[in-house]
Amino acid sequence: MAWLSVTLETDCAHAEALADALMEGGALSATIEDAAAGTAEEKPQFGEPGSITTPGWDRSRIAALFDPAADIAACVAAAADAVGLAERPSYSVEEVAEQNWVQLTQSQFEPIRISDRLWIVPSWHDAPDPDAVNLVLDPGMAFGTGSHPTTRLCLEWLERSVQPGQSLLDYGCGSGILAIAAAKLGAVPVTGVDIDPQAVVAAEANAERNAVSARFLDSAAPLAGQFDLVVANILANPLRALAPAICGYVRAGGHLALSGILAEQAAELIDIYAPWIPLAVADTREGWVCLAGRKPGGSAC
Repeated sequence: MAWLSVTLETDCAHAEALADALMEGGALSATIEDAAAGTAEEKPQFGEPGSITTPGWDRSRIAALFDPAADIAACVAAAADAVGLAERPSYSVEEVAEQNWVQLTQSQFEPIRISDRLWIVPSWHDAPDPDAVNLVLDPGMAFGTGSHPTTRLCLEWLERSVQPGQSLLDYGCGSGILAIAAAKLGAVPVTGVDIDPQAVVAAEANAERNAVSARFLDSAAPLAGQFDLVVANILANPLRALAPAICGYVRAGGHLALSGILAEQAAELIDIYAPWIPLAVADTREGWVCLAGRKPGGSAC
């Protein structure tokens, strides 16, 4: 059986609501992407680091999948009316052959090699190197599947930095990938916090799947104590605002790593954190940086 793929464009303000309205009107799925993708006007969305953002593009393309018996014109008209569009959007319809959608989706996610000994492996794949430190992690609702440059930067920093028995805080834990990696590298105890309750639930499930011990909390919950290592893979704006709090969680002599920072933002973040912890660029990848430094005082570790 062939399905019908309906494609239409709208503005950023209506894209999410229109996609939801199409789903409510009978669409089996609806995805949103940059209508300018692949052109000079394409705008990247830097959403993976554990921070709530407002995604959107000046013009968004919605692709919705419908049963072949659906009245497409009526569905599009009803969705446009539901979200208050002044004009009905034009659309195109294409037949899509029936496929094994689960298999197709899974085939897009292969194991990711972070280093010689660190891999991220989807649960449906065999580990390419069973003797490596393998993080079993599937794409999901929470940020952090390992494909984003900032996540890789932090994983590489953890591999270089974690010593068995050190305590670690993953501030803005998303899927829990950094906390889980730290635990597998020998950190203990490991704690993660996130502003998104869904991320906390996902992180707990991922830790259980990886058979590691880690505690995950909503960022609104009280968090006491200091840690040998603190890593925060969020974005520049929350890193600016949270500098005193984040630095307060690092014990004297402990280490801090920050990412989710574009290269051109590095100098400003280094200046902001200077009163508490001297930071420097530890590594760069695809225009992103990881800043790291040691808090003065205490014994070196």
